This record gives sequence, structure tokens and C-alpha cells, in this order.
Amino acid sequence: MTRALGREEVRWGSPAARGVLTATILGSGMAFLDGTVVNIALPRIGEEFGASVSGLQWILDGYLLTLAALILVAGSLGDRYGRRRVYLLGVAWFGVSSVLCGLAVNTEMLVASRVLQGVGGALLTPGALAIIQSAFVRADRARAIGAWSGLGGIAGALGPLVGGLLVQLWSWRLAFLVNVPLALLCVWFTRRYVPESCDQRLGGHPDLVGAALGALGLAGVTAALVEGPVRGATDLFVLGALVVGLAGLVSFLVVQRRARDPLVPADLFADRTFLLANGLTFVVYAALGGQMMLFVLQLQTSLGYSPTAAGLSGLPISVLMLLLSARSGKAAQRFGPRWFLVLGPVVVAAGMALLSRVGPGSSYWLDVLPGVVVFGLGLVVVVAPVTATVLAAAPDEHAGVASGVNNAVARSGGLLAVAVLPAAVGLGGGAYADPAALTSGWQAAMWLCAGLCLVGAVLALGIRGDVLAVPTTVAASEPLPAEAPRPGECLHCGIIDPPTHVVPAGRERHAAP
Repeated sequence: MTRALGREEVRWGSPAARGVLTATILGSGMAFLDGTVVNIALPRIGEEFGASVSGLQWILDGYLLTLAALILVAGSLGDRYGRRRVYLLGVAWFGVSSVLCGLAVNTEMLVASRVLQGVGGALLTPGALAIIQSAFVRADRARAIGAWSGLGGIAGALGPLVGGLLVQLWSWRLAFLVNVPLALLCVWFTRRYVPESCDQRLGGHPDLVGAALGALGLAGVTAALVEGPVRGATDLFVLGALVVGLAGLVSFLVVQRRARDPLVPADLFADRTFLLANGLTFVVYAALGGQMMLFVLQLQTSLGYSPTAAGLSGLPISVLMLLLSARSGKAAQRFGPRWFLVLGPVVVAAGMALLSRVGPGSSYWLDVLPGVVVFGLGLVVVVAPVTATVLAAAPDEHAGVASGVNNAVARSGGLLAVAVLPAAVGLGGGAYADPAALTSGWQAAMWLCAGLCLVGAVLALGIRGDVLAVPTTVAASEPLPAEAPRPGECLHCGIIDPPTHVVPAGRERHAAP
């Protein structure tokens, strides 16, 4: 069973409760802030290092690659060997690799450091919520999760502004070095207040072979997609990377089907709604990843915005999600998620179509803000319901794995979009520094991303409308607190990262029609 080892469970209002919340908020907030800041810092990094578009792609994809490939096995490591131990390792790893990023002397060193940083991100990302669930007494868990979610949401909303200020204050290097004091504080609070816990029901070893094959497959395909436009499709490196990547992904699928304890149980994908909701997640988050990469480049290069102004420009998106996502999730639970998941991507696509008009001389109030608001409202409609739908469609015993799969799918979508999109719209070499070339690529990219969102809307038509319905009975042995999070409520919603949801234990499920 899952329990704290050697210490009593934490109760709300105690010093230990405040310490656990501080430790988890610092860790998850640090990872979220880093993702926001790096996008804003890209123009300054490219200018200092003379980086090509492919160099900027690798700065983003190096991190996403290891994060997407390892996040499933990282959660398993915490459950088996101690959530506190793995969380501490992830925070420390993230902090040290952030120092390497901040001290990078060229693009290659920065990319290598970002790959290492992704390992740390994978180790700490699943840990925050798992620590809260295992540390607090059952009656106080929902309250603790709500506090973590609310404070984390505020930190996320302020992320773009803080990122812009850090980059403008001194250098893009500060965007990475700021993680050092945050990591040190997180380590101190974790060591002092967080009890160790693990799932004693788990036996054997985590599927490290599967994780390695998945990482190899993603790395090979990503390398071929990023380097192909630069080196040529017939280049030996590109062909070799593609062969290795495809072989790694095929081997990953074979191993998962034959493994006794696979990272991704095959029966998860037997449910049509689970499969379609993850397909929607992939295409929508691919569109978001491509849009967010180019948005700050367009604002800073073509419109002459400072990093702070570029960060402020996207702030309405975070504010809208912070204020409205939970209501959207509750409404999807009440009325069914299907039409939310159809409408949301369509509205996101409309926002991207509006943003395609943004170019040199555009007004923020007349051109940028309307697109940003429509874009943000579309995210409000789709983000909370889609992840809740994924979890509700999965068997209860696979809820944690289903959440991890959805997270990995979303990050893989962003990873591949960053790899493919620049070449698809004619942005190569140093074209991102030319306002005319960048604007042309930006406009084409927004229409391609809008098309991806419309594909997501079509996929949503096949999703069951009653998947989020709440049964009226609850198992007597597992009373459900009135304040507990319900399926569909958005916890810690972000723009690039999928939100975290909780499926309460002991809830009876509807049978699939």
C-alpha cells in the first residue's frame, strides 16, 4: 500500500503542511517558469550565439525530448523507490543543469545542458502532486491540492512577465540561473518537511528498457526532422537518424506489448474515447508548441517588442485560464465533454487566424490583443475537459499511467511541431532575424497550426458524451469528501503543459455504452 514511511501523515494547518506545500510549489513552479522564460529568451540567445533556426529548435527540443521520453518511467521510480528521494534528485538535477545552461558558451553546450535539464524536469514533474497525495491525511488532501493548484496557477500566470523582466534585466542567462536559489530553497523545504513514501504493492523493476527505446525513437525522429532541411533528405546523418528513430519506436511498441509490467498498458488504447482524446491532445498541443515558439520571436523581431513587453503580451492567456478553466471543466462534466472538445479547438484556430495578421507596424490593442483573447478563450474551453476525459476513459487502476501518457503525448506533440514547423513555413538559417522573412513564415505557420486544431475538433466528434458523468453512489469503504476535486476540474492548468487532474478513489464508474 502507499503510505508515509516512518512519519505520521501531515495535517492541514500544521508547520509540516506549510512546508510540504512550499516544497511542491517551488519545484513545480520552477519547471513551469523555465518553460515560459526560454521561449522569451530565444531571440537574445540566437543573437549572442549567432544561432540558426535549427539551433533554436534544438534549444527547445533538447529539453522536451528527454522530458517526454522519461516522464512515465520517472513517476514509476518515485512510486517504487521513494517519492521524496526522486523529487529531491530531480530538483537538484534541474538546478545543476540550469547552472550549465546559464554558463553555456555556444549553442552546442546550451543544447546539451537543456537535454540534461529535461531529465531533471522528468524526475520532479510527477512528484509534486504525488507527494501531496501521499503526505496529507485523506480528509485534508483536497484542500492541500487546491492550495497547491491555486498558488501554482498564480505563479504560472505571472511566468511570462517574470520571464521578460529577467531577460531584460541583465541577460538571457539569468532566465536559467534564477532556478538555482529556487532549487536550493526547494531542497531545504523538502528535506525538512516532506515525509518519504512509496507504493509497497509494486514489485520488480521499472521498465527502463522501454524508456530507453522511447527516448531513442524520439531522438532519432527529431534529429531527422530538424536536420533534414539543413543537411538535405539524402544526408547520411539524416537517413541514419530516421532509421534509428523508427526502429526505436517500433521496438518500444513491441516491448510494451510483451512486457509483464509495461510503461503503457496496451488495454488503455482499447477505449475509443481514450484514443481519440489523446489524438486531440497531440494535434492541439503540437499547434500550441509551434505557436508559442514563434509568437515571441514575431513580437520581438518584427514588432520590436522588448522581452518584458513580449511576456506581457501573452499574459491575458494565462489570466483567462486561471480564472475560467475550472468552470469550463465543471461545465463539461455537467453537459458532457464532446462539444467542448469540438468547440474549443475551433475557437483556438480562430484565434490563430486572427494572430496571423500580426506583422511590422501592427497595433497591440487592435491586432495582437483580439487574437490573444480569442486564442485564450479557446484554450479555456478545451484544456481542462480533454485531460479529464482521458482520465475518465481509463480504468481506475491505470489513472496515474493515463495521466502520464497524456502528458507525454502533449509534450511529444510540441516536440515534433518545433522540429517540423520552421522548415514547413520556409524559416531556415538566420531567417528568424529578418522581419520580412519571419512575418511570412509566421503567417503561414498560424494557418498550419489552425488546421491542426481543426483536425482535433474532428477527432472530438467520436468522443463519448457521458464519459465525465458522476455516479450517484460511492463505495462505502471510501467516503468521498465534499470538497474533493471532481473529474473535469482543472488543477494547475498551464498553456504549454497539460493540466493535472485528480480522480478520487472509490468512485463507481459507468460502463461504456
